[in-house]
Amino acid sequence: MNYIASSGLLFKDGKKRIDYILVYRKTNIQYDKRNTFEKNLRAEGLMLEKEPAVANPDIMFIKIHIPWDTLCKYAERLSIRVPFRKKCYYTDQKNKSMSRQRGRDQATGRENYTLQKDIGEMGSHQHCGAENMISSTELFCLVSETSKFRVQNYFKRIKKWMSQNPMVLDKSAFPELEESDCYTGPFSRARIHHFIINNKDTFFSNATRSRIVYHMLERTKYENGISKVGIRKLINNGSYIAAFPPHEGAYKSSLPIKTHGPQNNRHLLYERWARWGMWYKHQPLDLIRLYFGEKIGLYFAWLGWYTGMLIPAAVVGLCVFFYGLVTMNESQVSQEICKATEVFMCPLCDKNCSLQRLNDSCIYAKVTYLFDNGGTVFFAIFMAIWATVFLEFWKRRRSILTYAWDLIEWEEEEETVRPQFEAKYYRMEVINPITGKPEPHQPSSDKVTRLLVSVSGIFFMISLVITAVFAVVVYRLVVMEQFASFKWNFIKQHWQFATSGAAVCINFIIIMLLNLAYEKVAYLLTNLEYPRTESEWENSFALKMFLFQFVNLNSSIFYIAFFLGRFVGHPGKYNKLFERWRLEECHPSGCLIDLCLQMGVIMFLKQIWNNFMELGYPLIQNWWSRHKIKRGIQDASIPQWENDWNLQPMNIHGLMDEYLEMVLQFGFTTIFVAAFPLAPLLALLNNIIEIRLDAYKFVTQWRRPLPARATDIGIWLGILEGIGILAVITNAFVIAITSDYIPRFVYEYKYGPCANHVKQNENCLKGYVNNSLSFFNLSELGMGKSGYCRYRDYRGPPWSSKPYEFTLQYWHILAARLAFIIVFEHLVFGIKSFIAYLIPDIPKGLRERIRREKYLVQEMMYEAELEHLQQQRRKSGQPIHHEWP
Repeated sequence: MNYIASSGLLFKDGKKRIDYILVYRKTNIQYDKRNTFEKNLRAEGLMLEKEPAVANPDIMFIKIHIPWDTLCKYAERLSIRVPFRKKCYYTDQKNKSMSRQRGRDQATGRENYTLQKDIGEMGSHQHCGAENMISSTELFCLVSETSKFRVQNYFKRIKKWMSQNPMVLDKSAFPELEESDCYTGPFSRARIHHFIINNKDTFFSNATRSRIVYHMLERTKYENGISKVGIRKLINNGSYIAAFPPHEGAYKSSLPIKTHGPQNNRHLLYERWARWGMWYKHQPLDLIRLYFGEKIGLYFAWLGWYTGMLIPAAVVGLCVFFYGLVTMNESQVSQEICKATEVFMCPLCDKNCSLQRLNDSCIYAKVTYLFDNGGTVFFAIFMAIWATVFLEFWKRRRSILTYAWDLIEWEEEEETVRPQFEAKYYRMEVINPITGKPEPHQPSSDKVTRLLVSVSGIFFMISLVITAVFAVVVYRLVVMEQFASFKWNFIKQHWQFATSGAAVCINFIIIMLLNLAYEKVAYLLTNLEYPRTESEWENSFALKMFLFQFVNLNSSIFYIAFFLGRFVGHPGKYNKLFERWRLEECHPSGCLIDLCLQMGVIMFLKQIWNNFMELGYPLIQNWWSRHKIKRGIQDASIPQWENDWNLQPMNIHGLMDEYLEMVLQFGFTTIFVAAFPLAPLLALLNNIIEIRLDAYKFVTQWRRPLPARATDIGIWLGILEGIGILAVITNAFVIAITSDYIPRFVYEYKYGPCANHVKQNENCLKGYVNNSLSFFNLSELGMGKSGYCRYRDYRGPPWSSKPYEFTLQYWHILAARLAFIIVFEHLVFGIKSFIAYLIPDIPKGLRERIRREKYLVQEMMYEAELEHLQQQRRKSGQPIHHEWP
């Protein structure tokens, strides 16, 4: 695509391409720093050209071009891998020969069919000439053969159409995306003759050129002093207001792409990826990598893989839910609760609560059964195995991508020291054992001290989260009395639901507010540690943000799952907070309904909020920027770099927010999935939207980010594996403690009608509800009432020798819960470990191919060097050796 000339991404001479853009305000007084910085950039070999903005006379753009010689110098310094020899495999030659043979066979088949057809026609004509007529039988046979041939062709077309996967992209729509068919090696000016250089302007890709320019911008001084270096500091102090690589042109065109083709790669990405109409298509990962770099390409590859793997999880979760929906009316527990018209539950609060009939909880009991049925344990085990399969197959997918994108040996070659680290510890140098060159070194004592300060800050912020959760718990205790005596009859009847719903909304608001503070604290603590490389900085910052937001998001859920209603005491002797507020009990139908409500509301609201902040907010800002431009100028042609300046910059933390959102969602999908089997379905629907939303945002609403390289998703893989382990533990506790699965199991085989023998057509859970409720004498409450009320617990009745003491059944259930947790965890962890062992991270064929290529590259480098020496000897008239001298 000749997008450079068509989009005007050239210097005024019409020859030099624009590789990077710097922006500053003319009214800014720090012109000395800018002048020194620009002078040093020119001294490093860059070419600069200034041009004022069209819409705002105060804005000045600096266009940067990197010449060929400077490109080569820094490409060698950064060990940029470039192509030097065409690949050739035996299998490729075999496939080509087979395809040629297949083509000859097909051609021969067509010739034979045509010959047979001609012979048949000749025979029929001869027959007609001899007899001067054709019989009705022969006419019928001829028509039948013709119809049969047409029907066969029709079915062939249908079969061909059905074999096409509608999700697969049409590769003909990507004419410039050719598979890498060359071996690559680190660039070297001394061996430049080894490399395939057809065109110096396109030899280094746009992403590589931008990356090299940014490397120079980050290491150029603007003042005297070791720490006065880098474009990032100049932006922070206001000398410049932006620095970015330009987009390749407009993402829309008045000409249809089907007939006129794409105008540039950005236009192609919008039409084949970012449009909402492409939601069901696979992603063009190679084009994403070419335009945005490998780091962003790996993110979208991981997101697409995660979304695809959610499909079986969502289907199984939906089946478990529908199983509960179909068998809901057949549930013995729900039937007994709905028919318990004469069973009164003890008041759930001290002042304004009255006795409540058990059958008032009929709807809640049925809803609880949707999430707590016979398929819950199976689904929890399935999701634990699913998480392992997802991560193991992603490792294989990542290895294939890193091979295809030539990233196998990148990390060892190109990981450089951060300028901030270099400026801080330039006086303390050690010899790098790999390169043999001196590098800045952080003393161990300094590193440990900074880590201790950072860890202390993390624990302080986590304690702040726990304090906020405790405040919400106190709120629930205070307002439940108020809702129980509310003037609206609906709120009064469903005061527990109102209390939980209001607490969830308040908790969500607190979560969003605390997230703003966490980001600034995490940024401060990470910079305090002075990480050595960019990847170390990103990993440290990502880990802090994950810990903060994970605790912030899940602490209230952990409270409801494992603490709500566990330490309330019993009627007549309730435990109270600060000797004032009675602790909250679970609903008569169980605690699982509160957990489902908490998870569903937070997951739904957070996804809506994230989607608005990712797309809605940039849309509003970009609309306002365009509105101001339209008011300021009329009929002016705005260049591409100025249009890019009016877009929103990518988040300063890069892809951290994108990964964090998805990893937290992964935690929601797996950690408490036993309580909410619809979580994978909600995650799948959100991710289908998320992929196109992120694509639309990157292509249309954001400035072009720096094309960075990466070999994996960083620390997020380790976090995902940790979540998978935590999910097994939490689901074991949810099933054993939060749900009623274990009490029902113990009753069914120890205390129910099937304890000693199983009768045909007899429900083994008959009488379970009455067995799970204890008695309390109402006269002990001092309310002037007599009789008995019931409450959820396994305690002795008032007339027993040990009233209100735990019964033997309680200890049986407790032992069964502990045994279930141990068995469940060991079983699932064993299955996970076995599956991880069976699935290698790198496919065997790929591992052998990588080894083979390393060997061939080394041999070819030797051969190329020998050939170069022979050519030099021929020119100088010296004797030629066919072996190494």
